[in-house]
Formats: sequence, structure tokens, C-alpha cells
Amino acid sequence: MHFISPELENYIEQHSEKEPALLAALNKETYQKILLPRMLSGHFQGRVLSMLSKLIRPLNILEIGTYTGYSALCLCEGMQETGQLHTIDIKEELVDFQRKHFDKSPWGEQIVQHLGEAVDIIPTIDLKFDLVFIDADKENYLNYFELIVPKMNKGGIILSDNVLWSGKVLEPLNPKDLSTKILLEYNRLLATDPRVETVLLPIRDGLTVSRVL
Repeated sequence: MHFISPELENYIEQHSEKEPALLAALNKETYQKILLPRMLSGHFQGRVLSMLSKLIRPLNILEIGTYTGYSALCLCEGMQETGQLHTIDIKEELVDFQRKHFDKSPWGEQIVQHLGEAVDIIPTIDLKFDLVFIDADKENYLNYFELIVPKMNKGGIILSDNVLWSGKVLEPLNPKDLSTKILLEYNRLLATDPRVETVLLPIRDGLTVSRVL
């Protein structure tokens, strides 16, 4: 589902901060070599992630769902000089691709890659986070949230991607569609959980910004 027209999307990109050359190259190579390139955050959402990170100025960042590393590099743009970004993904075939582009950036030594199931890895990271970006398998969004909240600093921000799920959140629920079912529960949780305050932004496929109280 296109929530706004391609023409308006193009206008928005043209009147937002330009895509850095490193990310433009990563974007291009992802479309050339990697399956499902639409999973990439892309220019506009990437600039949103960058701006939010610059406003937050996080020391430690957690990303669940690395893909080819585009969003990780956007989040690093606002990270403190002594900070770290920990990013988790299950696709072993993408690790070297990610690392190649991470090492071309100013933050290569500050980015820690984790390979495996995020529900197993998150409890092993002994850090408190100021910023978290959830963009992985939707069936585990509720589990990720419960694992993350105790690891957040007060005032920290949790960003959750794809929460509009191509408009499926408004359609009659197919009982076999577990991803949509979980996202509906997740959106209700973020709107009502007393541990956070949340605003859902109609950016791309839906992005929630949740502040930990």
C-alpha cells in the first residue's frame, strides 16, 4: 500500500537532507546484489533515523535486524564519540557485506555485529541503551519489547518499524496471518503500556517512537 503518491515521496526526498555518498553507494549495491532490496530503509527514512539519533545523542544503540547495514549507519550519525552500536541479524551470508560498508564509515570500530536469534542474544549484551531500533521478524516484536525495556535508560527511545504493515492493520484479520496479529497486539501495547509514551508516525510503512518513562 502506498500511503502517499510516488510524486509526493519524491518531493519529500528532494526537500530533505541529501543522502550521504556512502549510503547512496550501499543503497545501490544492495539493489544490485541482495535479495529483497525493498527491506532497505532508504533515503527518506534513513534521514529520519539520522535526525532522531542526532537529537537523542545516544551512547549505546541496539538494532534488531541489520539487513545490509544502511539503518545502522544512519543511527551511528548521532552516536556519541565513545558510543557503540550493537546490531543483530540471523543471515550469515550478509555479515561480510555489512562489515565492508561499516568499515568504510567513521564508526567501523564502534559497530558490533551479532549473528543469531535476537531473543537469545539480547540478554547477553550487558549494556543500558539510549536508542533501540526494531526492524526484524514481526512475530517476535512483543518478545523484543519485553527484553528491551529493562535494558533502557530512562528517557531512552525505542523505534519500531513496519507497524502499519502495508495497511493490513486496518483489514479484517486472517487467522493464519500471525505477523499482522502480533503487530496489532504490539501497537495496542505501545499505546497503553505505562512504561512508555508512544507516537506512531506514518513514515513509509509506519514507524513508532516510544519514550521510556
